[in-house]
Amino acid sequence: MEQSELMVRRIKEGTVIDHIDEGKGLQVLDALGIDGKDGSLITIALNVPSGKFKKKDIIKVENKFLKDDDTNKLAVIVPNATINIIKNYKLVEKRRVALPNEVDRIFRCSNPECITNSTEHIESIMDVMDKEGRVLKCRYCSRVLDVNKLRYN
Repeated sequence: MEQSELMVRRIKEGTVIDHIDEGKGLQVLDALGIDGKDGSLITIALNVPSGKFKKKDIIKVENKFLKDDDTNKLAVIVPNATINIIKNYKLVEKRRVALPNEVDRIFRCSNPECITNSTEHIESIMDVMDKEGRVLKCRYCSRVLDVNKLRYN
């Protein structure tokens, strides 16, 4: 029986996003605005065997360190993800994503009549109604939002 292993280069500085729900890796890249245009090495592994979730996605991004807004986006999209900060090839910080009580300026309300979608330039604020079920509600128009159909600001 032949066994092959995928060899993925370690990164010197940057972020590894692990335990991404299977098939959500590309959505994570889109949400974080990571497109490779800055020249940084990006490694994407989709549908990797994982004991915990059967399959998972993994993303490694050199020279990128996630801000709180980025982590909040991930908490909505991939609530089981872990963020690993790498410096000089060593893991210096590992954290799980967690939804805050409110998510500001990240997602746009799906209600076209909402004031946040007008010419008023009002930033969206989503209250987290259910962290486990990932239920968000627009603070301005009270629309309950489907986390799978959110649009990013």
